[in-house]
Amino acid sequence: MKPIALLMSVMLMATGSADAQSLAVGRQATAPTADPVAADALREVTAAAAAIVEAFGRHDPATYFSHFAPDATFVFHTSPKRLNTRAEYEAEWATWEMEDGFRVRSCISTDQHVQVLGEVAVFTHSVQTELSTKQGPSTAQERETIVFHRRGGKWVAVHEHLSPLPGPQPPAGK
Repeated sequence: MKPIALLMSVMLMATGSADAQSLAVGRQATAPTADPVAADALREVTAAAAAIVEAFGRHDPATYFSHFAPDATFVFHTSPKRLNTRAEYEAEWATWEMEDGFRVRSCISTDQHVQVLGEVAVFTHSVQTELSTKQGPSTAQERETIVFHRRGGKWVAVHEHLSPLPGPQPPAGK
């Protein structure tokens, strides 16, 4: 089940249906910009992230992985090691499907924020992912960061980091 837990974490990024799973772009916490080039970059990065989340949420690994560069890296709180390439992650995903019956049922992204830093952009959000395995359905609440790099005129994901969403904090002094 180690791989399943990893995938649950990873599945940050996806959506189950075009409606519920679309990135709540209207809630994007990004300051408006008067610079049309910067505004275009914000829209493009937001669209690239939405495509990843949508493919993930409908359990479409071919489309999901196509948005990541071959040299992309992945760090998941459920995995004991960093995955150093897209191919390593694809192999993990296939193992989860075969051994654990892994399937993403939906993924909802909220609290999005985009930072464009020249040819690099950082997309952060919170995700709630509904998964199924041989052990039954489960829900993962996580935060994720996806780093994009503009390559050949297109924003390509080059890194993904997934962390558990912290629970309620104890009162101060406790």
